[in-house]
Amino acid sequence: MPTDVLARLQDALGASVITDPAVLDATREDKSGWRSATPPLAVVHAASVDDVQAVMRLAHATGTPVVPRGAGTGLAGGALASPGAIVLDVTRMNRILEVSEADELAVVEPGVLNGDLNAALAPLGLWFAPDPASRAISSIGGNIATNAGGLLCAKYGVTREAVLGLAVVLADGRLLRTGHRTVKGVTGYDLTALMVGSEGTLGVIVEATLRLRPLTPGDVVTVAAVFPDVEAAAAASAAVTAARIRPAVLELIDAAGLARVAAHLGPEELAGTPLESLAPDEAFLVAQSDGGASVAEAARIGEAFAGAGGRVTVSTDAATGERLLAIRRSMHPALAASGQVLIEDVAVPRSRLPEMFRAIEEIGRRHGVEIPTLAHAGDGNLHPNFVFTGDEVPAHVWAAADEMFRAAVALGGTLTGEHGVGILKRRWLADELGEDSFELQRGIKALFDPTGILNPGVMFEASGR
Repeated sequence: MPTDVLARLQDALGASVITDPAVLDATREDKSGWRSATPPLAVVHAASVDDVQAVMRLAHATGTPVVPRGAGTGLAGGALASPGAIVLDVTRMNRILEVSEADELAVVEPGVLNGDLNAALAPLGLWFAPDPASRAISSIGGNIATNAGGLLCAKYGVTREAVLGLAVVLADGRLLRTGHRTVKGVTGYDLTALMVGSEGTLGVIVEATLRLRPLTPGDVVTVAAVFPDVEAAAAASAAVTAARIRPAVLELIDAAGLARVAAHLGPEELAGTPLESLAPDEAFLVAQSDGGASVAEAARIGEAFAGAGGRVTVSTDAATGERLLAIRRSMHPALAASGQVLIEDVAVPRSRLPEMFRAIEEIGRRHGVEIPTLAHAGDGNLHPNFVFTGDEVPAHVWAAADEMFRAAVALGGTLTGEHGVGILKRRWLADELGEDSFELQRGIKALFDPTGILNPGVMFEASGR
């Protein structure tokens, strides 16, 4: 059967079908640190909706699993090769099909990168607000599939709030269009919202209609501070939220993470920044305010930081502000420089950030593992990280992660704020959702994908066919 499927793929799509072992092997991993056991049957580089439909029709007819894949920057193992599967790569579908200045929307293919879209929009005075820290390398389709958040969502919303409509190829090859081009629209069930965050398990996103915003007027003011410890930094973040201040960016790095960032960047890069003279146990918090009231808002943020014991730096200079924000953007490269990284993703109510940081420190001590952590502190989304050597995540790391997930849920939080469930977190999904919700969601999956060919094993254990 695999030989027959491969021959039919090649007949239908020709040179778009790749069987080079190196290409196949590359699809066994993403940025999560997880690696699948086997390469796929083939990789198809789709260049059009017709290509995607052809793959899904053939897969439906033969019962062949299909793994939709974009830039491969996912952090939950949600787009990894599975046994006998076709990896459907949509990175060549990278056109901006339309920009409507009057309606403030764009229509794009899934392979368009966040950074490229905003570069094209800037001369028109528009922008697409969702900003994963990986915007230079992450694709719009992947952002939608995981409902990515990132740096700006506390003020501007997660990806779901910026998606008006979608075109999705279903498991049997049909093309489904959801949503509207209008600002309002409540006809029927909201299938667009259902598809956002569905991680390739319900269909393959081939087009997206996106809500744009006018570029925010006024100066961007950056406020950065170093605190004696992470609980003081978390308390400062909670104080900003409690004061009804909504900065565009509010990012926190704990002491373990900050030490690694400082070592990675080196003294020259840190000269003139708050990290120039870093003491043990100190944590870092950076905020950016935008809009017409940014200067006054930044002053209030600075007061909150100082009130919690921070050494505060304020900058209205764009280059200096980006330099301060680059400290935060350097967190993951700094960790990756020292080993394999399991980047985790939990979220708690913003008022409970100090408790969650305390819980992470205690869990790390119990399991004898350092857990460098950063947080989108403006929305309570934490990224605890585990650095290890070898291809397999050690058992004691999973034990620590298990406790951490349960601690987040106990604090009124969630297993994942933005990375998705993927393969990494499916074992905990039912615990958070509860039995009724879990079974309803499995039923939705079965309705859209009755033969179980779409991304088998992601979110739910793969069912036998």
